[in-house]
Formats: sequence, C-alpha cells, structure tokens
Amino acid sequence: MTARNAAPAIHEVPEQRRILAVLVFSQILSGAGLAAGITVGALLAEDMLGSTGLAGVPSALFTAGAALGAVGIGQICRRHGRRPGLALGYAVGALGSLGVVVAAALGSAVLLFGSLLVYGAGTSTNLMARYAGADLASPARRGRAVSTVLFATTLGAVIGPNLVTLTGEVAHSWGIPRLAGPFLLAVAAFGAAAVALAVLLRPDPLRLAEKLAAEQAVVAAGSTAGDADGRPDERPDRRGVVTGTTIMIITQLVMIAIMTMTPVHMQAHGHGTQASGLVIALHVGAMFLPSPLTGLLVDRIGRRWIAGASGPVLLAAGVLAAVAPPHSVPALATALVLLGIGWNFGLISGTALVTDALPPACRASAQGLVDVGIALAGATGGMASGLVVVLGGYPTLALAGGILALAVLPVLAWAVRRPAHTAPAPAPAAAARKGTEQT
Repeated sequence: MTARNAAPAIHEVPEQRRILAVLVFSQILSGAGLAAGITVGALLAEDMLGSTGLAGVPSALFTAGAALGAVGIGQICRRHGRRPGLALGYAVGALGSLGVVVAAALGSAVLLFGSLLVYGAGTSTNLMARYAGADLASPARRGRAVSTVLFATTLGAVIGPNLVTLTGEVAHSWGIPRLAGPFLLAVAAFGAAAVALAVLLRPDPLRLAEKLAAEQAVVAAGSTAGDADGRPDERPDRRGVVTGTTIMIITQLVMIAIMTMTPVHMQAHGHGTQASGLVIALHVGAMFLPSPLTGLLVDRIGRRWIAGASGPVLLAAGVLAAVAPPHSVPALATALVLLGIGWNFGLISGTALVTDALPPACRASAQGLVDVGIALAGATGGMASGLVVVLGGYPTLALAGGILALAVLPVLAWAVRRPAHTAPAPAPAAAARKGTEQT
C-alpha cells in the first residue's frame, strides 16, 4: 500500500525550519496544559458529583469543546492564517482552565461543565498545530513534519501529570481543592503558548504554502498539476480524506474511552493520585514520544501500512488492560503505553493521508472539520466510558475498545480498492502520444 500525494511536491523552503522551531516551543508549553484534563478531570468530577457513572463527563465535555474549537480555529486559520487561529485557541484554553479552578473553589458543577467546554478549545489547538507543521513540508517529509510537532508535546505532557501532587499542594494553600491544581498549571501553560505563537509564528505557514502552490501552478501551467489557466487544482481527494479521517476517529474513540476510566479504575482499587498520575504520564509519553520514528515510517513505508498497524496495537492494549490485575501498576502502565502508541500510529498516518488529499486553498477549513469528527469521537468515548464501567466493569470497556480498533483494517481495504466503474487515468506520456496520433 502506498500513499497518494494529491498535490505536486513543493520543495521545503528555509522558513520551514523556523516555523517548526516555534511550533516545537509552543507545544512544549501547551503539553502541560493538555495533561491537566487527562490526569484529574475524571477524578475532579467524581469528587464533586459523587458518582463514578458521571466520571466520564469531563472528558466528554472537553472533547466536545474541542469539536467546537476545531470548527472555529479552522475557520480563523482559513481566513486569517495559522498564527491568529492557534494563538486565539490557546488563549481560550487558558480562560477555560481558569474557569475550572474557580468552579472547583466554589463547588459549582454547572460552572465546571461550562469551563471544561471552553478548556477543550486549548486541547483542540494542541492537536491542530500539527497541521501547521505540515503546511510547508514536501509530501516526502510530511509525516516527519507532523511527528516533530507532536513529539514536542511530550515534555510538557509527561511533566504535567507528575506535578499533580505539587500543584495540588499549591492549590490547597490557596484554599482551592487539590484536584484543581493541574488546571492552575494549564492556565499558565496555555497562556504562554498563545503569546509565543502570536509573537513568533512568522511568516504564517499556511499563507506561505498557498502562495508557493499558486506560483508553482503558474510555472507548471498546462501540466496535470493545474488547469488551462495555470490555477492550482483545488479538488480534494475525497477517498483520501475519508480514509484518514476515519482512521483518526476510530483510534481517538478507543484511546479516550480506555484512558479516561483508568485513573478511576485505579483509585477504586486503592491507588492514589500519584500512581494514577505516573500511569497517565507514561501513557501521554507513549502518545507523543514515538512520533519521530512513526513519522519516518509513515514517509518511508507508507501511510496506510502504519495506519493498519494501529488496530492490532490498540487491540493488544485493550486485552492487556482487561486482564491486568487491578493492583498491578506495571501491567496497567504497559497497557496504557500500548494504547498511546496505537493512537500515535493512527494520528500521524491519518494526518498525512488527509493533508496529502487537500490542496492548500481548502486545507485549513477541511482540517478543522476533520478534527471536529475526531473530537466528537473522543466525546463519545469519554461519555460512554463511565456508563460501560458501571454496567460491565473496566475489563469489559478495555476489551470492547480493543476489538473496535480493528475496524481500521476494513477501512484501509476499502481505501485501496479502485471503484469498478473507474478506469485508471492514463500516464502523461501515454496521453501525449495518444493526442499526437489523433492529430
């Protein structure tokens, strides 16, 4: 299986290195904010609401907020560029984090739920930044560009969960519940990322990519890269978009569902927040740390091969989580590491497939809609996870999620099957010879 490049290759420009450096810096900052909701969101809701069945609500809310954020950020990026879109997204995420802290201090569930929706905009921005890394990358290096941005999230995302105790003590000293401590860190992390992007992300990668694509189309006027007027071909490869999106949706749903309830499962069997924070830190590290290798494999082996590998890896994670003794932190940590790796495979390969299929002119808004689907899948997984655990237990949730992940395989089989009514397009040289003969 080979990846399809929907647009002609654009040689990477010198600005790409600077843009990646700025994105890496902002992702390190924002990673700590991203980890707050993952680590203590479910525990905070369970503590405030007194119900395990509702512990999945925070994950559902901030992933639903991520869906709304993805729409807004995508539209802002399309109209004004990546810089204002990403900076505003992080600023809104900081505001939502502050709202969660205030809600915990006041004991207001209504304010908590509303703030988690706003906080979700920050989490969606963290993921949407990967598209900015790919804007100026040539198709042959697109997977590595995406992986570089994701890898940068590792430092903040791994440090964040391990600061649960420290930030909790700081919050307690201010008269705020300890579980709200990580959201104090998120306020500072998202705010700093917003400032960094607003000041440093110049030139805007999407705007420059559009300009370069238009210039290349003019040079290649009359070739298959553009139409007779020299304008770039703005038709997306719908099959590529659907395939990449579906891969990311499946892996996101499975990962969010199992990850959300793991801290609750551990707490129910006597583990403290330090142990659950360690497991989640290892999980988040596995989500982002393998990115350089994954990106290299996506570029060298192919998008679809790595996407296909995500299903069996997630299945292994689900099976191990289901059979792991509840008292065994190493076993649960191993399962969550596999869960993170499987998600990493699906996200990077799916992102490359979608970006390959979209020309720059329609890229930002379409990518925003793609991330809406991903966020809604996460919201569904987070909301359903608590109910499944109440009805069937954590092992049932983990096993069902692992089996569901295998759905990526028939999706990929459909992607490589050529419609029976569609004949392959003639090669440019053959088409030219045919035209000459007819003349």
